[in-house]
Amino acid sequence: MSGPDFAATPLIPVIAQDVGSGAVLMLAYMNETAYAETLKTRRVCYFSRSRNTLWRKGEESGHVQELRQIFYDCDADTILVKVEQVGGAACHEGYESCFFREINPDTGLETVIADRVFDPKKVYG
Repeated sequence: MSGPDFAATPLIPVIAQDVGSGAVLMLAYMNETAYAETLKTRRVCYFSRSRNTLWRKGEESGHVQELRQIFYDCDADTILVKVEQVGGAACHEGYESCFFREINPDTGLETVIADRVFDPKKVYG
């Protein structure tokens, strides 16, 4: 077998990373169908757990992720995709990365550490 082990783990976590900057953009999931589509089209496709269906990243916003490299870990149960993020934002809240809030470990308080790339109300209605 080559690649992620979907027989053992039907829904595999996927870390999306910007190929240029190395920034971690988001964490999502793939099933075997999403993985196959990603390889075929070179545009990242995930499986939406909340909608229980395939989610072609950017299908509503236009902010697609173009696949540049794909890796899987030693246990074949986690995927890393290095992508070119079209439109500059991976997060549905309008930020480059879904990880735009930092928690201070001493106080537990959060700080937004990024600027919005787009206004979600204008993109999603």
